[in-house]
Amino acid sequence: MQNYKKYAIPPAQLIIADVPYNVGNNFYGSNPMWYKGGDNKNGESKYAGKSAFNSDFNFNLYEYFHFCSKMLKKDDKKQVNRGRSSNSPCMIVFCSFEQMPILIDAAKKHGFIHYIPLIFIKNYSPQVLKANMRVVGATEYALVLYRDKLPKFRNGAQTDENGKTIRGTGRMIFNWFKWERDGKEIPKIHPAQKPVTVLKQLIEIFTDEGDVVIDPCCGSGSTLRAARELKRSAFGFEIDKNFYTRAKNEMLVYEDDNQMNIFDLI
Repeated sequence: MQNYKKYAIPPAQLIIADVPYNVGNNFYGSNPMWYKGGDNKNGESKYAGKSAFNSDFNFNLYEYFHFCSKMLKKDDKKQVNRGRSSNSPCMIVFCSFEQMPILIDAAKKHGFIHYIPLIFIKNYSPQVLKANMRVVGATEYALVLYRDKLPKFRNGAQTDENGKTIRGTGRMIFNWFKWERDGKEIPKIHPAQKPVTVLKQLIEIFTDEGDVVIDPCCGSGSTLRAARELKRSAFGFEIDKNFYTRAKNEMLVYEDDNQMNIFDLI
């Protein structure tokens, strides 16, 4: 992230990432993978007391937001009607509920003074080991962060011949989304992998075709795949060589062009 100048990547309309939660060796704490075969009768598995990835110990949020502030486009200076969106950029950060105040504070220090919380609702919970002890989590969270201007917002509204929005043609976008799992056609690569279907919804709302999307923690490459299928330009960064290789060889391969073109930025 300190070498952002050398990448020569176009400024992004949207940065979207799932930053490490800094949970260290407790990543699988409520996951059945802690035990062999998912059953505690079989004893602990190789995942017991282990982290999912090395960056989950000391991820530097302030360095991350500095990087994002440099990689995002500048705010659109054109005058827009009060309460209307501009063509300004934003970023979306997936996070835990407890992490939100920390992220909001770190973002403000780098100029992202506004935020919109998002909630994703699942019909299952990964916390099965705690089901007999307390109410379990079946949600995911994210923050839409932006500077001064409301970001580009695309809710399906139509425009006239002058490019002005036709009132009443758009749809209301709620701050909650259904968390729909990907089908078998999407490879499972990363333990914290976000569904392509969910990512596509977000990319469609905040970008247009041809816009640049960047994922600084791209892991499985699902964000890059979602952006590509929506005809956006996408760039990703991944520090783990194993995830990078699997993303390149499994997630980002298509029948029509064999493989997406991505930069090797390791």
